[in-house]
Amino acid sequence: MNNTIKYNNKLNAIGETIKEYRIKNNMTQKSLSEKLQLYGIDLNKNSLQKIERGDRIIKEYELAVFSIIFNVTTDELLKQCIESFKK
Repeated sequence: MNNTIKYNNKLNAIGETIKEYRIKNNMTQKSLSEKLQLYGIDLNKNSLQKIERGDRIIKEYELAVFSIIFNVTTDELLKQCIESFKK
């Protein structure tokens, strides 16, 4: 993955935000994984750990389902990233 473009040395810009929303919603990585599976997204606990650390790219359909599960817009999930580019 040496040719992969990174954001702040991470493969995604919202892993920490995903973790914050998961914790805010009193969810474990396992319970979030189970909810994702209800939408046809097969992310196990290890994949979620990688997303939260920024070690895995998030696909757009995964972003969409995260927004549904957390009941927020995709813009809200991307808010910190968007703001960082405005500075």
